[in-house]
Amino acid sequence: MSRILAIDYGTKRVGLAVTDPNQIIATALDTVYVQNLMNYLKAYTSKETVESFVVGEPRQMDNSASEITPQIEQFIRLLKKEFPDIPVFRMDERFTSKMASQALLMSGLKKKDRQDKALVDRTSAVIILQSFMESRNH
Repeated sequence: MSRILAIDYGTKRVGLAVTDPNQIIATALDTVYVQNLMNYLKAYTSKETVESFVVGEPRQMDNSASEITPQIEQFIRLLKKEFPDIPVFRMDERFTSKMASQALLMSGLKKKDRQDKALVDRTSAVIILQSFMESRNH
């Protein structure tokens, strides 16, 4: 089997998470700067088989687009151009940063470690990926 890779896209950093090859467990992969993202994904997909990408889609409480939506749309177009054989899915990511922060708090990490934005980004990507996997199974 192959992996599913989730992307929590931000204006500066991008959190990444990936499934195991059997698509049972979602784990944090990395946090990369936006300008390095495509090179990172090309390198990763040259070593691992990726079945699909899941991109977090932030929405407002009234379900309208968020202020980052235009950048995400542009990124998805580029992603489809660079990886035409890998489907791209979108997943609602409302509250994932809050959920990630709460999960890190509950894990017992020290306050300084919980304030690591890269860790929050990776954890958010894991939550997006887990939500996607659960939605497929229902």
